[in-house]
Amino acid sequence: MSVLFETSLGDIVIDLETDACPKTCENFLKLCKVYYYNLNAFFNVSKDFLAQVGDPTATGTGGESIWSLIASQGGPSTPRYFTPEFVPRLKHRQRGTVSMAVAPAVGDEHKGGCGSQFFITIGDNIEYLDGKHAVFGHVVEGFETLDKLNDVFVDQDGRPLKDVRIRHVEILEDPFEDPPGLVIPDSPPVKPPDNSTRIAEDEDPLETMPEDEAEEIRRKKAAQASALTLEMVGDLPFANVRPPENVLFVCKLNPVTRDEDLELIFSRFGKIMSCQVIRDKKTGDSLQYAFIEFDKREDAEQAYFKMQNVLVDDRRIWVDFSQSVARFNSQWSNNPKMGPPLARGGRGRARGGFGGRDDLEETRRYRDQSSRAGSDYGMVFDVPDGERRHRKTRSPSPRRRERSTERPRRSRSPRPRRRDDDPERDRRRRGSRDRQPKDSRNRYEHRR
Repeated sequence: MSVLFETSLGDIVIDLETDACPKTCENFLKLCKVYYYNLNAFFNVSKDFLAQVGDPTATGTGGESIWSLIASQGGPSTPRYFTPEFVPRLKHRQRGTVSMAVAPAVGDEHKGGCGSQFFITIGDNIEYLDGKHAVFGHVVEGFETLDKLNDVFVDQDGRPLKDVRIRHVEILEDPFEDPPGLVIPDSPPVKPPDNSTRIAEDEDPLETMPEDEAEEIRRKKAAQASALTLEMVGDLPFANVRPPENVLFVCKLNPVTRDEDLELIFSRFGKIMSCQVIRDKKTGDSLQYAFIEFDKREDAEQAYFKMQNVLVDDRRIWVDFSQSVARFNSQWSNNPKMGPPLARGGRGRARGGFGGRDDLEETRRYRDQSSRAGSDYGMVFDVPDGERRHRKTRSPSPRRRERSTERPRRSRSPRPRRRDDDPERDRRRRGSRDRQPKDSRNRYEHRR
């Protein structure tokens, strides 16, 4: 009576002592039949000692007998463990001995016994386990697998750092009838029963991939990180946004080419939703590329194939599908003639501000105005208008403030000329004074 275990390190064939240990072998075979051991991990491996498996939780505290499993599915109440079968002639003397792990009794309610956990010895002459754990089989094939299992790297608890699992169990011969209430699943499980965070049993941490594939993965991760950053600052509506498939990117344009010229040329392929030549924000000069948005993707594809390298205004244009997602914000360019961004309902910088924050835009505008006005503010911060106006002036004295409240300030506008003022008469008066004799002027001054 044999069982084949297909593990991630190789195959192991176990011969069972069905005559000496019938109850233990029946429990073991029926658990194998219901795929109980499939995808179980070896959770305790001690070098030159043993390798333990059979706990679905991979903690060393789980597992139950086949009769307890049937009871949990709706059968009659049955204890979790059954009484172990100790046979004096079956000892832990040779490497590859298969033995059921016996759980100790805890108090009066929890009685010890055998459940589903078993171990395989990977060392010779471990006789001090005799009488403590019940031997019920021996490994007859797969000793090279035991050598690999003995050399695995484990942590401080004896758990392999890389999972070693039982992938499949094949019963070669079963002499026992199925117990009442046994339900056999239609297919083996496809997911491990435990929540392992170790290296997967089918994963090679030292495996290297070709340089081109590794470079492609690095570029993809870098693109994802950049997209996430642009989403955080508001330049992208969301990180996983895809460029529209109905928008063409046209470059190498002549600077004299206008929006209406391109729209007229490309309109023969279908309805155009928008056509815009991107221009410099300050000078308004063409940057010699444009975006053309069609109503249908098929029209954009047709224009892409037909307009490549076509002569437009003495220039060979280049046409490609757009990779920009700026259209999702509000518009393709930042042309101030297109209207206020807030009215267009855009996001990010199209709405004003930096990253969608209007306060940062306000401080930037204030900084620019201060630099144009010759202000010596070195930091960007908000200053109240009154404080900004009187920061460099001395506060008026109390007497001056009182005087200013009593009477209004005199106007500095020039005195209006009276109607009877005669410029010629004034000129004659000034001339007559200049022609007075010198002595008469001296007498007058002396008299004063």
